[in-house]
Amino acid sequence: MTYFFPKKKPEINSVSFDAVVCLGAVIRGETSHYDYVCAETARGIMQVGLDTLKPVLFGVLTTDTDAQAEARCLPDTTNKGYECVLAALTMIEIKRLNR
Repeated sequence: MTYFFPKKKPEINSVSFDAVVCLGAVIRGETSHYDYVCAETARGIMQVGLDTLKPVLFGVLTTDTDAQAEARCLPDTTNKGYECVLAALTMIEIKRLNR
């Protein structure tokens, strides 16, 4: 497992954006790294939301096999990335309507 330690905190609030969509896949291997990677991924994504007060969507697949991950990223409306993007757009629209 690799951790990145920046020399200073990135200035994410200096960039204009309405939402963040985090996409990826963590596929279980033969070691306990899977559990650590999943936990730290979730923690890091949550921290971005807390730091920016913007919608941050968790579209990271956590699967036991490659086949399970592939089944969740087919080019149709069951695609988990597609679902996350739609959720982000919905959240952006709700926020704009409530201004």
